[in-house]
Amino acid sequence: MRHAVGPSENVENNSFAVTGLLKICTHCERLSKKDLGVRIPRPLGNGPSRFIPEKEILQVSKVDARTQSIFEDAFAALGRLDNISLVMGFHPQYLESFLRTQHYLLQMDGPLSLHYRHYIGIMAAARHQCSYLVNLHVNDFLQVGGDLKWLNGLDEAPQKLQQLGELNKILAHRPWLLTKEHIERLLKAEEHSWSLAELIHAVVLLTHYHSLASFTFGCGITPEIHCDGGHTFRPPSLSQYCVCDIANGNGHANHHDDPLGNQEMCGEVEVLMERMKQLQECRDDEEASQEEMATRFEREKTESMLVVTAEDEECVPSRDISRHFEDPSYGYKDFSRRGEHVPTFRVQDYSWEDHGFSLVNRLYPDVGQMLDEKFQMAYNLTYNTMATHKDVDTSMLRRAIWNYIHCMFGIRYDDYDYGEINQLLDRSFKIYIKTMVCSPEKTTKRMYESFWRQFQHSEKVHVNLLLMEARMQAELLYALRAITRYMT
Repeated sequence: MRHAVGPSENVENNSFAVTGLLKICTHCERLSKKDLGVRIPRPLGNGPSRFIPEKEILQVSKVDARTQSIFEDAFAALGRLDNISLVMGFHPQYLESFLRTQHYLLQMDGPLSLHYRHYIGIMAAARHQCSYLVNLHVNDFLQVGGDLKWLNGLDEAPQKLQQLGELNKILAHRPWLLTKEHIERLLKAEEHSWSLAELIHAVVLLTHYHSLASFTFGCGITPEIHCDGGHTFRPPSLSQYCVCDIANGNGHANHHDDPLGNQEMCGEVEVLMERMKQLQECRDDEEASQEEMATRFEREKTESMLVVTAEDEECVPSRDISRHFEDPSYGYKDFSRRGEHVPTFRVQDYSWEDHGFSLVNRLYPDVGQMLDEKFQMAYNLTYNTMATHKDVDTSMLRRAIWNYIHCMFGIRYDDYDYGEINQLLDRSFKIYIKTMVCSPEKTTKRMYESFWRQFQHSEKVHVNLLLMEARMQAELLYALRAITRYMT
């Protein structure tokens, strides 16, 4: 009987085969000789994002001293620099605010214990099948002494955390259905009751990780090499490139470098700028009545329901992910289907600035302030550019994106003309926005590439920051309003 081939013999055979067939650079050849007999993981992805060339992301951190310094601080605090931070590095001002808030929520003094915080992060990310964030927090949960048994599934976690499952589900997919009764059940569960302060902490964590899952899928974030899905032990396929070139994404073209694509889309930016100019002139000339503004909101809300969120079939979550939450079939549904009528959430009745901010700050000091700065940072961030054009006021476009997301959640600003949204956001952009915000696990590279083809990747990352923060604020508004109603 033939003896089984040992792993070292396999590697040896592979190494000679690869050396004979591939062009291998001297550095890699030296490494392969040195490590003969050891299984060397190779990165599966091409840098931090599947959508953005690695060289663009790395250039940012090389040239910008501030970004470099933020990266160093993040590494010192967490012992790692994840791919989310690398992609956010296009916007160092925002990244600083984001990391400060996340650090406070996860590591500083607060109502919840450290292992509860990471477990809630796992529950929230799992709702959108975001294995990237789930894996990150499984590691963190174990590092802070979390019970391994809880990771077998939500039904193995304490009753108190299991009760959070319903809130997690509704907030992630249909936050407009949240009522004060949901809050009451959590606060009056006898020995498993949540305190108000604990609940606020949990709500902020849930909304933070739901929206961060949106950003992760929306920017095509890839797992780091040491994580599940971030590496392979298989030899590379035949190619004119060395292994290290393939791993660094140098073998891939990008739509921004496609001259035909640019010719096709020629004038896209100019058309958008012209529309902004015309809308500004209309604003100056005439003001629509309150009735007309309300009608335009309802029309936009109805139209947003006709935007299809995905090109593919339903994503079925793996057992690895679905064990961390209940009711996997529960997902996003438009709020006025089948005769349901959900009352419009009017911002002048309950807003972040006048109501939500002070409630969070009162029950979880400093967090209201940090969230407010982060929302403002994403909303007001501008370099006064659009693609290659300089000195452009982009406030109208930023407001249209933010308000469109809130409109999809049934939230209305009385002083905004929703007719502007159709002028500024085309259909491919709306499909991307709705998918990324409501069903992020279905976001594809094709969707990312189909909107704003003449814009820079940094501008698309900025859009993703806007979408993430607008989504988080929408979820928070519904949760905080329900808590306020319970309290009064």
